[in-house]
Amino acid sequence: MASTSLHNSIWPVYHGHLGAAINGNSTIFTAWSPNAIAITLRLFDTDDPYQAPLESIPMTPVEDGAWQYAYPNNLSGTFYDYLVEFKEGTVNRTSDPWAMASGSNGLRSMVVNLRDTDPEHWQEDRSPEIPDHECVIWETHIGDFSNDPRSGHPDEHRGKYLAFTDEHTTLDGVPGAFPTGIDYLKHLGVTYVQILPFFDYGSVDEDTGTPYNWGYDPVAYDVPEGSYSTNPHDGATRIRECKSMIAALHRAGMRVIMDVVYNHMYVSDNPFERMVPGYFTRRYEDGSLVNGSGCGNDMASERPMFRRFIVESLVHWAREYHIDGFRFDLMGLIDVETMNEARRALDELPGGSSILMYGEPWSAGPTLVEGHAALADKLGRNGLDSRIGWFSDESRDAIKGSVMDHRHPGFANGNAHEFASSVTNALNAWRGTPAAGKDVGQIIQYVSAHDDLTLWDKLCISMRERPSDDDYATRGEVSDILAANAIAAGLVFSSAGRPFFLSGEEFARTKYGCDNSFNQSAQLNWLDWSLAKRMHHLTDWYRTMIAIRKSHQELFDGARSSVPCDADMIAVRIGNLLVCANPNPTARSVSALERGEWTILADSTTNLGDASHASLTGNTLLMPARSFVVCEVRAKQ
Repeated sequence: MASTSLHNSIWPVYHGHLGAAINGNSTIFTAWSPNAIAITLRLFDTDDPYQAPLESIPMTPVEDGAWQYAYPNNLSGTFYDYLVEFKEGTVNRTSDPWAMASGSNGLRSMVVNLRDTDPEHWQEDRSPEIPDHECVIWETHIGDFSNDPRSGHPDEHRGKYLAFTDEHTTLDGVPGAFPTGIDYLKHLGVTYVQILPFFDYGSVDEDTGTPYNWGYDPVAYDVPEGSYSTNPHDGATRIRECKSMIAALHRAGMRVIMDVVYNHMYVSDNPFERMVPGYFTRRYEDGSLVNGSGCGNDMASERPMFRRFIVESLVHWAREYHIDGFRFDLMGLIDVETMNEARRALDELPGGSSILMYGEPWSAGPTLVEGHAALADKLGRNGLDSRIGWFSDESRDAIKGSVMDHRHPGFANGNAHEFASSVTNALNAWRGTPAAGKDVGQIIQYVSAHDDLTLWDKLCISMRERPSDDDYATRGEVSDILAANAIAAGLVFSSAGRPFFLSGEEFARTKYGCDNSFNQSAQLNWLDWSLAKRMHHLTDWYRTMIAIRKSHQELFDGARSSVPCDADMIAVRIGNLLVCANPNPTARSVSALERGEWTILADSTTNLGDASHASLTGNTLLMPARSFVVCEVRAKQ
């Protein structure tokens, strides 16, 4: 790898187009490498890494560190790479970091006419309009969604983009049986599907689709991952099938959130570093790489050309793929100015103000930012635009206990007295505390995500001291764990802000105590659709709470006020609603309700099939042990 010849000097900033662009009957290739002394463009008719180039063409330096060549033909479908030479004699072969298509495993980039990749009726595709109070986010992985052999998806679609286009799939493919896939999601009622990374990543062989990985290993940010396509060697196929997935979710009434990972690359020897050594990654004075990501390299979002790249990449996915939101991995490594500039750029798109932006307000370790730029972590999040949000680990840990200590319980699973006050703040989106945002919509409320233990496993360990209940058939009899799950969900769906949950949380998904399954087996990670059927009563509780959430705007942003109750309970008034949680092993009551006609809208004990249930007597709500209840009042005239 060449070292930079521009160390301690000012890097030029190029404002023209970068990448390969088809212009009528010509194709213009533009690369940015201010410290190169020569760049050779190489053209190929396949992505075979052993094929000799059809042509090798010297590029011409233009302004501000850019190099360019205009080929006098439309080269759509042609593969290419670059040989970048530096003054000390080093020559780096690299794919194009600004490419929008590539061949298998990203070794070579591909010229593409994006209009040729549009599936049928793509130009008529529209994101469904979803008001903020109906936002319910369900997180999944493309493989997890359909890898289960009992999912009912055709074999050729399992683990692929196209599984999302399959309609009326059922458990084992039996007509009229338990719904899976898209039909299951419509029945559940979620409105946003957040998908783990599906840009081109390096930890999976695209030819075989193995080994399993979550995909937090970027190779080409603007190219869809090839292992999810039916033909990874054709750069256009993966684009078309990715668009088909998004269009299918839109037709089903759901918006799509893309998990993006601009904080690091798969390896330090990546296309950005090969093209411009020393510029795109953060380094210490001695030249060693900064590792706040825990992945060996931190990308320098504060540097103008990578800031430009991030903003243009987000706009590309929103404009070309109709993406409706972005979840930022380790957002605490990205500087605030870049995040806010991205927000402004997305807002300029038609309908762009409705595109969600949120992320993790933390990093895996300390980083080193040029110019001491503010980072979008907990210390810098107040500098973010009011429409850039973050995951509330404060809410998560108050409800279920610390993710760092598996046995540590929270409010729902055995430590109610300690956490009741914090959970009350969580229900109110932490307004009036340092954990609040400028707007309640910034707060992502959750208790489980792909990281850490699943909610079920956390409850099993903290309440049973074992990773998971091994006998699925008896799960319905584990009433205290099921009840804690229902209480945790009730709190998330009753909280101000945006509710979020891991796919399968609603049917007691387990990974048998594995808290970081990013590279474990596909079977450990896939959604077990037979379990979803067996745990339908828990799923119905989620469905009930989602329906209440969507029909009561006050749950999104309404003021909360505490109602007197025991110190180890929660009773909160939200408009005409009363939300109560009793995680204790004994029945409790909430008295002195205002005069009016009260109705119980939801009672977790009823949904879970418990013999006991909540009841109203006069101005008193009687709550069974381990229950969550939502009531509504109609004031007397």
